[in-house]
Amino acid sequence: MADLEVIQEGGIATLIMNRPEARNALSMDMRAQLSSTLHDIERDQSIRCVVLKGAGEHFMAGGDVKGMGESIKQTPEEIRKEFILRIHDLHTIMFAMRRMPKPIIASCRGAAAGAGVSMALACDLVIASEDAFFTLAYCRIGTSPDGSSSFHLPRAVGIKKAMEIALLGDRFGAEEAKAIGMINFVVPTDELESETTKLATRLADGPTHVYGNTKALFYRSLESEFESQLQAEAEYFADCASRNDFKEGVTAFIEKREANFTGS
Repeated sequence: MADLEVIQEGGIATLIMNRPEARNALSMDMRAQLSSTLHDIERDQSIRCVVLKGAGEHFMAGGDVKGMGESIKQTPEEIRKEFILRIHDLHTIMFAMRRMPKPIIASCRGAAAGAGVSMALACDLVIASEDAFFTLAYCRIGTSPDGSSSFHLPRAVGIKKAMEIALLGDRFGAEEAKAIGMINFVVPTDELESETTKLATRLADGPTHVYGNTKALFYRSLESEFESQLQAEAEYFADCASRNDFKEGVTAFIEKREANFTGS
C-alpha cells in the first residue's frame, strides 16, 4: 500500500497521506511521493485545486519519530549530517507548495501535530472538523520546528502567540486555531468531507491563473518592499488581463450573469 494515495476527480486532485496505523506520520517514502506528486500537479493544467488530507481519523501526527530511533544511535556528527539532509528533503515539499500556481486546501480531522501543523500552515486554506486538534510538539521530542512552521506560524498568529505554541507544545482545538488565525474554517465532523469538496469545487471552477498570481503576490509580500510589491501588482494584473478568464469575467459582469471560468 502506497504511503500517498492520489485521487483526481474533475479539476480536483486529492492527496491522501496514507499511514492511518501511524496517524499518517511522515515517512521517508511519503516525503518522496509528496514531492514527486506536487511537481507533477504543478505542470498538469487539468488540475485546478489540490486537497491534502489524512487517511482514517487523523490529518498527520508529525514526523516518523519511531523511525528516528535508529538514527540517534549514531555519533553526533553523523546525526547532524543525516538530519540536515532529511530536513532539506522535507523542505522541497514546502517549496513546491509555495510555488504551486493553484490553491491547496488542507482538510484536517483528528491530530495535526509537529510536521502535521507545518504541513497545514504551508497550505493556502485550512478547513478542519470540530474534533481536530493541533500541537506543534517539536519541543516535546527535544528539537526546534521544521517544515517551514517557523516561517508561517509567526506570520499567521503573531510572534508572542507563536512562541507560546512552540515553547509550551500545548494541544488546542479547532475553534482556538481559527480564532488565532491558523486555520480558516471549522465544520461539524460529519460534514468535513462534503464541506471540503464544496470549497475545492468552488476553487476548481474559478480563474485558476488568477489564483496562481494572487498566491505569488501575497507570498512575496511577506518579504517585499512597498515599491517592488506595487510593481509586481501591476505586472500580475496586466498578465491576468491578457487572458481569457478576464475577458469572460468582464463580459459576465456587464451581462449580469455568473462567469464561466476555464482557468485559461
